[in-house]
Amino acid sequence: MWLKTCKRIDVFYRISERLDKYVVLKRCLKKVLEQVRNVKEYFVHHHSKSIFTYTDGTYEEEYSCWPPAISMILISIVEIVLFVYDAWHGKTDATGPIAQIFIYNPHKRQEAWRFLTYMMVHVGVVHLLVNLLVQLFLGVPLEMVHRWWRVMLVYLAGVVSGSIATSLTDSKVYLAGASGGVYALITAHIATIIMNWAEMEFAIIQLLVFLLLAVVDVGTAVYARYWGQLQQNIGYVAHLAGAIAGLLVGIGVLRNLEKRKWEKRLWWAAVVLYFSLMVAGILANIFWKSHFK
Repeated sequence: MWLKTCKRIDVFYRISERLDKYVVLKRCLKKVLEQVRNVKEYFVHHHSKSIFTYTDGTYEEEYSCWPPAISMILISIVEIVLFVYDAWHGKTDATGPIAQIFIYNPHKRQEAWRFLTYMMVHVGVVHLLVNLLVQLFLGVPLEMVHRWWRVMLVYLAGVVSGSIATSLTDSKVYLAGASGGVYALITAHIATIIMNWAEMEFAIIQLLVFLLLAVVDVGTAVYARYWGQLQQNIGYVAHLAGAIAGLLVGIGVLRNLEKRKWEKRLWWAAVVLYFSLMVAGILANIFWKSHFK
């Protein structure tokens, strides 16, 4: 009898110990959850304007068909019309009447329009089609978020930067095609990913894709220029300069959905660097006459 009573007391004691442990764990868990809730409430209610105003996917919600994405379409139409006009005269190799007026000719640098209008000249149907497809595929989505005039600024900045950089580094090369503008569109996507990282879905994947595209294409142009079997006289510097311009101007003019302090600093750095490079390039073209002899 005494033994049974002792066993029962021992069992009850163990049960009470376990219950005490569960109570302690429950209280600890409750305190942890309360702290998490307090932290969440603090950030959401006190810092929502600076941190949580936009969430992942906000960038994608900005796509709109109004105002219409017209700049890349209009540029493409003009390029097609001018190419067809030269082709009608039997010239598709940048030697037609239109091409001779618009192509960047290093011996006619005083005709300043050539630094821009060479984008309207293409060497063959393949060259034209590739540029058209890429600029439409990359440009129209940008226009749907950032509006056509911003994308036009990026595109033209890439074209002009490409010709200025080529004139200084590869002064004997003729330029034809919109590759400078196309590369500007590629890196403009990188710029908008950087400036809208928190608001964009799968930002890291998009960044890696565009970086890979830019690196592979520039590398291909460099290889074709120096080591390819045909030793093509490709102005790869225009590609590289267009890419740099697209990144800097993209940071400067494309929309930033949620402005943060570091993004403002980056904006100023990009704007100052771009204008510094452009002013230096223009002045060199004007006053460094011995380089072009």
